[in-house]
Parts: sequence; C-alpha cells; structure tokens
Amino acid sequence: MEKIKLYDKVFRPYIPYEEFICDIEKTCQKLNQDYKDCGMGQQEDIPIILCVLNGAIPFTAEVLRRLDFPCELSSLKLSSYEGTCSTGEVKFSQPLTCSVKNRRILIIEDIVDTGCTIQALRKHLQTLGAKDIRICTLFYKEEAFRFKEEFQIDYYARSIQNQFIVGFGLDYNELGRNYKDIYILDE
Repeated sequence: MEKIKLYDKVFRPYIPYEEFICDIEKTCQKLNQDYKDCGMGQQEDIPIILCVLNGAIPFTAEVLRRLDFPCELSSLKLSSYEGTCSTGEVKFSQPLTCSVKNRRILIIEDIVDTGCTIQALRKHLQTLGAKDIRICTLFYKEEAFRFKEEFQIDYYARSIQNQFIVGFGLDYNELGRNYKDIYILDE
C-alpha cells in the first residue's frame, strides 16, 4: 500500500482490507446469532437492513453476503461532514425507500464518531414508528462518541482512534470511497 492524494490532502496506509474483513466476519457471526429466529413469523419480524448512503455501501454489501436470516434492504442518505470535520448539522438528502412502521431496523453505517448522525437517524426512525432499532458500524470512534448515556452502538467491526480516514466507502469530499484499504490523514 502506498500513500494516496485526494485534493489537497495526503493519506497513508492504515488498515489493510484483509485485516478488517476478518472483523466484518466476526460481526456477522454475532448478527446471525442475534437474528437467527427472525422471519419465522409475520412480515414485521423480518428486519430491514438500512444502508446509510453513500459511505456504507461497501460494508452493507459485505454484511449482506454473510447473513443467514431473511431480511429486506433499504437505504437513505444523510450527512454531517464537510471536508475532514463534522458540521454538527445532519442533513437528510434522500428519504427512506420503505415504511419502517412496526418494523425491526438494523442501521448499517460506515463509521460512527460523535454519534450526531446516528442520533438524528434514530429519532427519525422512532418518529416513523420503528419498533426496534439497532446500529451496526464498520468503524467506531468510541472516544469521540457523545451519546453513551442515551444509546449504545450494538455492533461494530473495529474500534479506532479519533482520526480522519478514507477508503472502503469513507470519503474526503466524495473522493477515496473506491479504495479497498483504509487510509489515514498523513499530517
């Protein structure tokens, strides 16, 4: 792995794909265990896998390949980043593609840091009548997470330090999503 340049920033190799794909495997084993009885009853019992666009697309694809239980797939788009910093304001730019009323929701996110985006999404889903909301993220910046008293991250593949990363869906102003490996800002 070599350094990459995106606009005005240089990023150095951080986590190779082969390393975090093992973390994804372990996370999916937990999901399969926790959701093993889903879908045996009514439609409401079948969970909706909710992909947060665009960053979670690669992670969602990896997760879906490994799930052993019936599920539906939906998506929505929201963001709170400009450049390398969170704006603190969550923007919903594409609405949900299905109804979540009385449904079990498994949010799939690429990364959770402050938790502002997930908090806004949770409140939105609760308002729409979701009966169970769980969160699964590829990367979790636990030291940056602000909502520990209000809710928890149910599943995460890997905990990382509070540093800016790109690759495997994560971007810097929309660039860098296509890299298989994870890169960290080279300051």
